Amino acid sequence: MSSKRKTFDVGRDSENGQFITVKEAESRPKETTVERVPKRGHGDTK
Repeated sequence: MSSKRKTFDVGRDSENGQFITVKEAESRPKETTVERVPKRGHGDTK
């Protein structure tokens, strides 16, 4: 099996929905979330 991840982490501001860096999202946990987004070509990976 492949050891590479099919998703990557991305930060999102909960107030306006804009993408931000993961580092910034981890520093403001009440106002942001860190989500996993599938890489191109991998579709919906649960």
